[in-house]
Amino acid sequence: MLLTILIIIIIGLFAGAIINVLADDLPHYRRPTTPRYADGARRPLIAWLGILAFVTGKRASPEGAALSWRYPVAEVATVAGMLIALLVKNARTDVSDTQLIFWLIDIIIMVLVTVVDIEHKLILFSVMIPAYVVAVLDAIITPAQREPNLTAALIAGAVGFGVYYILYLGGILYVYVANQQGRNINTIAFGFGDVMLATFSGLILGPGALIFAMFITVFAGAAGAVIYLISRRLSADGYSPFTALPYGPYIVLGTFLMLFFGSQMRYLLIGY
Repeated sequence: MLLTILIIIIIGLFAGAIINVLADDLPHYRRPTTPRYADGARRPLIAWLGILAFVTGKRASPEGAALSWRYPVAEVATVAGMLIALLVKNARTDVSDTQLIFWLIDIIIMVLVTVVDIEHKLILFSVMIPAYVVAVLDAIITPAQREPNLTAALIAGAVGFGVYYILYLGGILYVYVANQQGRNINTIAFGFGDVMLATFSGLILGPGALIFAMFITVFAGAAGAVIYLISRRLSADGYSPFTALPYGPYIVLGTFLMLFFGSQMRYLLIGY
């Protein structure tokens, strides 16, 4: 067991390093390369991991371009998510090693989506299309170990797409109406990337769990917005109306909780 945990930690650290590289390059439509500082300088091998870059004093390039805290945080978050997946797998008799592998890939996707959406307010086709392939393969290969099967996955994916696409259209309509009234809004609060992410959520959760995940997402998003408003009003910068906030992390949160703690979340939300 300890050896397995150690292996998962090592996998998580290296996956976190890859996530950081992808988060640096994909939003700028660059081909991923070896880890670099913000000024383009190559990071020494010891600094390829963000955690090691901070620990060894290699956080900044020779020109002073320093890595942000995102790098070690993304690595720690990836490791933590993978360890949770391992613990859940070991606590259940219906989860195979193959399912664990798919879960680990799901963790990588969710962390990458979260990082990119927070930093750039983007959820990329280049991430979501491979994510759909992984989710469908999961449903095909492991239906006996864990729901959803392929049919349920496709239905839930369609539901996730449909519900969030309506919200997306509603956001476009709101911006149009508001601008007709003289407001100058240049961003859509709910982007198409969120629609793609909700589709992925449905594919890996199935219809029943997706409903709960959307419920969690709505309340988590509302709580996050309130916290943001309070923090901005208390800060020196003040609050800017119609600021678009990344919604992807809340979809990820709802998906993560239902993927690994579905029974507990159902009991918490509806009592059984």
